Amino acid sequence: MSALKGKVAVITGGSSGIGLATAKRFVEEGAYVFISGRRQAELDKAVSVIGKNVTAIRADVTNQDDLSRIAVAVKAEKGVVDIVVSSAGITEQGYIDTITPEHFDKVFNLNARAPVFLVNKLLPLMTGGGSIILVSSAMHLMGIAGHTAYAATKASLRSYARTWAAEFKDRGIRVNTLSPGVTDTPMLDSQAAGLGDYETVVGHYKSMVPLGRLAQAEEIANAAVFLGSDQSSYVTGSDLMADGGIGQV
Repeated sequence: MSALKGKVAVITGGSSGIGLATAKRFVEEGAYVFISGRRQAELDKAVSVIGKNVTAIRADVTNQDDLSRIAVAVKAEKGVVDIVVSSAGITEQGYIDTITPEHFDKVFNLNARAPVFLVNKLLPLMTGGGSIILVSSAMHLMGIAGHTAYAATKASLRSYARTWAAEFKDRGIRVNTLSPGVTDTPMLDSQAAGLGDYETVVGHYKSMVPLGRLAQAEEIANAAVFLGSDQSSYVTGSDLMADGGIGQV
C-alpha cells in the first residue's frame, strides 16, 4: 500500500483513538508521521504500536510555545509538511443551566483555538498539493443536549475548512473536515461517564446510528487516508461524514 508514499504528516492527538489509528494507517501507506500528545507514556506506547517512520513530540497544542516546538522539530528533521491532521480534542459535557466559563474556555481552547494556530505554525512548511484535515464531528450538524461548547467547536472547524479552502486556493493546499460519528475510543469512556451509565449511553447512541453500531477508529483513519492522498486531489472545502449515517437521517 502506497497511497501516501513519501508524504510527511503531522498528527495532533496522535497517541490514542482516531489520531493513533490515523498515524498507523498513514505509515502503512508510506508516510512519515510526527505525532503529538501531552502524556509521554502514551506517546511511547503509540510509537511502539506504529512501529516505524514516526517521531513523537510531547506537546500541549493549546500552548503557543509547544506548537512552535512542533514546527521546529518537523523542519529540522524533514523540512516540509505534506499533511496536517488536527485530531486533538476533548468531549466534555456542559448543560446550559450549569455551564461555567472554565468549561467553555477549556473546550474552545483545545477544540477550536488550537487548530488555528497549529495551521498557522505549520503553513510555512507546507508544500503545494498539501492537505489539511480537521477532525470535526457529526455533532456539528446535530442538536444533542449537554454539548453547547463541544458542538460549537466542531462547527467552527467546518467553517475553517470553507474559509481556508478559499484562502489557500493559490497555494495548492486543500482543506477539509472529517466528521466521525460515535467512535469506539478511550474518549467515549469519559463522554459516557458525563452522561450517565456507560452501557445505557452507548446503547442509546447505537440506536441513533443507521448502521446500528459504533465506528472503529480504523474506519475513520481510512477516510483520513483518502483526504490526505492524491485520491482526493479535487476535494477541498468539503466535509467527509464518516458517521454511520447518524448525522444524515
